[in-house]
Amino acid sequence: MNTFNDERLIYLIVLLVMVAGWFFMQTREGLNKTLQHAAVWAMIFVGGAAGVGLWQDISRTPNQTSFSASGQIVVPRNRDGHYYLTALINGTDIRFVVDTGATDMVLTQSDATRAGLEPNQLNYLGRAFTANGEVRTAFVKLDKVQLGETTDRDVAAVVNQGQMEQSLLGMGYLQRWGRIEIANNELILTR
Repeated sequence: MNTFNDERLIYLIVLLVMVAGWFFMQTREGLNKTLQHAAVWAMIFVGGAAGVGLWQDISRTPNQTSFSASGQIVVPRNRDGHYYLTALINGTDIRFVVDTGATDMVLTQSDATRAGLEPNQLNYLGRAFTANGEVRTAFVKLDKVQLGETTDRDVAAVVNQGQMEQSLLGMGYLQRWGRIEIANNELILTR
């Protein structure tokens, strides 16, 4: 904090103490009743703040991806604005963020390990340029990628050698779908 803010804070604290002191001196006879009222108002304030904070969670129906028999997948937009899909990679559930700006399907080190790959033994010969700078990547072929009822074999992907929070479902995989559409806060994949 700078000096101006420190002085202002001290002034506000002194003012608050003076007003609170005057208030309690005026209601000395009914101090117990005053404390009860203060506790009730504090609970009302905390309850209101909790209600406002939880309203989005209470009012929103859970996001669920739907898979139709015709091969169409409908993914609702998450609260953070992204679309998330869980695919079976070599028999293991891997959660992806759908990234149409990514060229490839990109696996994190931990997701690659879960999918049966050994990231420590891969050759990181590729390069990718991300918002965080250049990273090294290793080309891999995934034996089996299953999304809903759709199964693809020998799917090209890369494993990122750098730190990454979430695996990306990029255009290398998405182009296998005949149609990619975003409408009404839903991502629709159709084969």
